[in-house]
Amino acid sequence: MSAVPAAVEQTPVAEGRVPGSGTVPGWLVLCCYLLGALVVTSHLWVDPAGRMQSGDVQDVNLFAWFLRYSATAVSHGHLPALFTTALNAPRGVNLMWNTAYLLPGVLLTPVTLLAGPQVSLTIVLTLSIAGSAASLFWVLRRWGASIGGAALGGAVYGFSPALLNSGTGHYQLVLAAAPPLIIDAVLRIVTGRGRPVRTGVWLGLLTAAQIFTGEELLTYTAVAALVLVLVIALSHPRAVPGRVRDTVLGAAVGAAVALLISGYALWFQFFGPLHEHKVLRGPGWSGNLAFFVDPSGNLLFHTSSSAAVVNSYSLGLPEVLAYLGWPLIVVLLAAAIRFWRDPRVRAAAVACAALELCNLGGGPLQVGGFRLPGSFLPYHWLQGLPTMAQVLPDRFCILGAGAAGAVLAFSLDLARAPRPQARPWLRRIPATVAVLAVLPLIPLPYQAAAVPPVPTGWQAAFSRLRLAPDDSVLVIPVTLIANSEVMRWQADTGEPASMVAGYILRASNTGQAVFNIGPQQAAAEWLNRLWAGKVRVHASSAALVRAALAYWRPAAIIAVTREGSRLARFMTRLVGRPAFHVGRVVVWRL
Repeated sequence: MSAVPAAVEQTPVAEGRVPGSGTVPGWLVLCCYLLGALVVTSHLWVDPAGRMQSGDVQDVNLFAWFLRYSATAVSHGHLPALFTTALNAPRGVNLMWNTAYLLPGVLLTPVTLLAGPQVSLTIVLTLSIAGSAASLFWVLRRWGASIGGAALGGAVYGFSPALLNSGTGHYQLVLAAAPPLIIDAVLRIVTGRGRPVRTGVWLGLLTAAQIFTGEELLTYTAVAALVLVLVIALSHPRAVPGRVRDTVLGAAVGAAVALLISGYALWFQFFGPLHEHKVLRGPGWSGNLAFFVDPSGNLLFHTSSSAAVVNSYSLGLPEVLAYLGWPLIVVLLAAAIRFWRDPRVRAAAVACAALELCNLGGGPLQVGGFRLPGSFLPYHWLQGLPTMAQVLPDRFCILGAGAAGAVLAFSLDLARAPRPQARPWLRRIPATVAVLAVLPLIPLPYQAAAVPPVPTGWQAAFSRLRLAPDDSVLVIPVTLIANSEVMRWQADTGEPASMVAGYILRASNTGQAVFNIGPQQAAAEWLNRLWAGKVRVHASSAALVRAALAYWRPAAIIAVTREGSRLARFMTRLVGRPAFHVGRVVVWRL
């Protein structure tokens, strides 16, 4: 008896080549994905260096900083350091606990140095959308889907609200090309359709690449792969013993390759400076069933009331990732029931349901007057695991959209399969229904906003200061989680080389993950309120800032303000007369 389930053997695909991957129709599909991604990002391409997508300006600025950081390191002949005082000086920051985007940053170095970080971000956003769709298309073709079915499934994934809403600022999530490839490698090892050593090496390379792109997405991918493997194993229990040896070998090879490449970085993350050893805990995640069916305002088909539901969400559009729409949900349910016996449909349908329902959190869930216990929700069983400590459950919907695309692709092919004595026009009905079901997912182009301009006099001020590379600077307004504009100026100009504070995730004194800069947070917030003209100066506030300066010990203070402003007068009383002012910048040497 073969160790591979007979149902899987029905659609064999060679280890090397994917059928139709190099044909004209296959290339046409990929070109359509790229064209669609260009349409979605069209408002950005009007001025790729000066425009960014609206909705999450803080994170766009953050990723611009990460790209500049990596590019600067490569330009000096080395890889980016995993610990730096370029932010949050003098304490520094462990970049492995932040979304440092190291691999894309290194690869985009030429663009970043020549054209600036915003051009790199526009390029990577466009390629992330098209590449994610192409990745699932390739995987679906490898598992026997037709070009038409795979094309539709890839589009559901790459252009899903889950992916595109993430793209408003979470670049580490919208670059989701690796997860389908990782899952494909796992399933090929488990089912015996791939050589364990060769496929294991490929799995390890993909895993390492994802670690240096975004570890969080790797967590969701691992859960999705586990669900698929469990469904396959439970569906064919007699085949399990025969697959254990090769599965363990492939997994071991994959882990060895991944650790060979990323082992030091992972050690640095968990045992290096400022590492975290407690979990990021919030008030508890509570999802909203309305997000599955109420379209946001960035979809072509929406209503003012549905857009209002999404806009009222406290975490904003980047965390509204569950939308599939009633038509697609009904079609997916019908397809799962009708073609449940097909192992591909069954596995993808279970994975889709589990991943999408994670959006509802760990429960309990209130539905009208009915209270559903948390034990009925999948995330209830995941939330206590160590790897779940720093993830948001709504982001499982990114992989859920991929599983939805797979269900649609495989079931469409099964519904269109030739049947004896069936009229040819009947085969067109399933395709028509599938296309109509995904129409509500059609996105509008990203809305664009201007990149925050560098203040007049910024670069001239640093030219006159002539600071040493390790000299830190306090810039006012001080960079914090809700104010990353200065990091954008630093990303665009490379100045200063080292800056006090920053929009970072760091470990507190107890190891708890927090979005603040430490005990000096209160002083930084007060300075920002003074800069905005929202507070008055008192003796206690002066003492607060003086204590913070004693810890920060900056070589210079740069305030983006006019010379006679309340902030400038306060700093003058605190540290003496300014050394000079130029443009909108007032400078104190310390």
